[in-house]
Amino acid sequence: MNSNWNEQPYFAALDWAKDHHDVIVVDRVGTIVADFQFAHTAPGWEQFNCQMQPFGKCPLTIETSVGMAVDQLLQRGYPLYPINPLAAKEYRRRKTPSGSKTDRHDAWSLADALRIDGQGWRPLHAQDEATAILRVLCRDEIGLIETRTALVNQLQATLGDYYPLALDSFDDWANPAAWAFVRTFPTPAELAQAGKRKWQNFLHQHKLWRPQTAPQRLELWAQGQQLNASAATVTAKSLLALSLVKVLDTLQRQIQEYRSRITQAFKKHPDHDIFGSLPGAKQTLAPRLLGLIGSRRELFPDPDSLMCQAGVSPVAYQTGKLRKARIRWACDHFLRHTIHLWVDQSRRKCDWAQTYYQAKKDNGHDHASALRCLGKRWLKVLWRMWQDHTPYDEAKHLRALQHHASFVWQALQNTPTIPQPACE
Repeated sequence: MNSNWNEQPYFAALDWAKDHHDVIVVDRVGTIVADFQFAHTAPGWEQFNCQMQPFGKCPLTIETSVGMAVDQLLQRGYPLYPINPLAAKEYRRRKTPSGSKTDRHDAWSLADALRIDGQGWRPLHAQDEATAILRVLCRDEIGLIETRTALVNQLQATLGDYYPLALDSFDDWANPAAWAFVRTFPTPAELAQAGKRKWQNFLHQHKLWRPQTAPQRLELWAQGQQLNASAATVTAKSLLALSLVKVLDTLQRQIQEYRSRITQAFKKHPDHDIFGSLPGAKQTLAPRLLGLIGSRRELFPDPDSLMCQAGVSPVAYQTGKLRKARIRWACDHFLRHTIHLWVDQSRRKCDWAQTYYQAKKDNGHDHASALRCLGKRWLKVLWRMWQDHTPYDEAKHLRALQHHASFVWQALQNTPTIPQPACE
């Protein structure tokens, strides 16, 4: 909460677009004192600097928290207050109930919203360079992985049109070995023509030979494809399948390059030891957690603020005698997804995490809900580690559970110990 908000003389809003931006500045009573548009170019931003000079570095709101416009504003030192698009929509409706919508009206409604309610909004602060690099690398890596998933889905659909035998041969089509199979045997006829010796060589070459699966695969390939597509379909679709495999191979190499860069950046970060000590996070999820949470401790003054940002705390719904708790959708979805993956892995590493998860399942929670509950417990631990600059200590946490007479500690005493890898 900004206690000096009423002393601010001016409030601004920038309605961003691809090639231009609209700016409205209002004074403390809501009068428009500046209204201009500028191009998203270097000269345009110089125009912005000149026209904003009379108002100093006044608070400014924008309907996004990422992108070039945000980066330019942060570089210029403006106190930036991003607004959720759903909230922005309601503020626009308050100003123009008729439904009229223009870029100028949008900027005006946001500037006035900042003037009236901005004292309770969370400012956006620039992270240090090490954290900023890690955050962008991790977000871009996730984007490449999503692209890979879309291409894998397209490849599976293509194989279903002419080569169902290939689909039956592999369960995981995100595995490059499955793509190599299509590259080596692009059609059912070429698979049959290759023969058993080449099939065996393929399995050994790609480290797929397993006593449990190799005989079944060889038997499946020996039987061949019983239902075949027309020659025209096979010719056209096999070309598409090979094209997709080539794209996937290239994309996979770039994902590996990103993973290498992320690993290097993570090792150099001052908070490496804190996030690297989290059980189940390892080298994939720990850098993402660090990049998404950041290094500025003042942004999350208590565990609740971090839990809300991560989407693991529910939202209350109450009307009359009806009281409910609903999943929180207004949050950082990248962070929530990363927390979900991390806590799911943590219960395989730490007995207390699995015990807490199972207790929630026994109380009627489904898998996702139980993981969100476990995520709340973990984020309380992580927040304290983060604030104190200390790595995770399993023994210390267990002592805390014992001290507070937690039901988790009592359950652990009544549960036979299952040999597990040490917490990482």
